[in-house]
Amino acid sequence: QVQLVESGGGLVQAGGSLRLSCAASGRTFSRYHMGWFRQAPGKEREFVAAISWRSGSTSYADSVKGRFTISRDNAKNTLYLQMNSLKPEDTAVYYCAAGSKWPARRPYEYDYWGPGNQVTVSS
Repeated sequence: QVQLVESGGGLVQAGGSLRLSCAASGRTFSRYHMGWFRQAPGKEREFVAAISWRSGSTSYADSVKGRFTISRDNAKNTLYLQMNSLKPEDTAVYYCAAGSKWPARRPYEYDYWGPGNQVTVSS
């Protein structure tokens, strides 16, 4: 019941910053827990961060903790991922996802997915 599309990715130098956005359709956006995942070439899709729909509780992968911040603006139907101090190993296609489970850190725990957005960090 929700459609998602990511934006804001691109090419950035190591140490730089990017902010990803995920625009959601429909008035039910605020009722979903939201997550960010990423997938690098030849690797499995991995959890990055998640935020709950009611309290705004957050969860982060250890690899991004302290560098990335997940947030949401329910009035704008938008999810964000602020990425600072980017490293080459952050290079991946980033996906936003929506689901009803909390906490949720595995792809199969989410019900809806965006098409993905490329983030490339050069050294």
